[in-house]
Amino acid sequence: MPTVTLRYFATLRESRGVESEPYTVADGETAASVYAKVFPREHAGGLRVAFAVNRAYVPPGEPLREGDELCFLPPLGGG
Repeated sequence: MPTVTLRYFATLRESRGVESEPYTVADGETAASVYAKVFPREHAGGLRVAFAVNRAYVPPGEPLREGDELCFLPPLGGG
């Protein structure tokens, strides 16, 4: 099974308590399905995020491969 690196930003990093971590995925698993597993809806999973794989924005259904870096990017706030 492939291993990817998950990277967290802002509130997601605070929620996990780490900036990044290795994560084993099933063959063909997608960015959105990993997010749903790592952040169940009752936690940060209700937060809409953007996904980036290997420093490029991707759609939620992007399949992951061995060695990918998957970033979860929450919306930015401010004014």
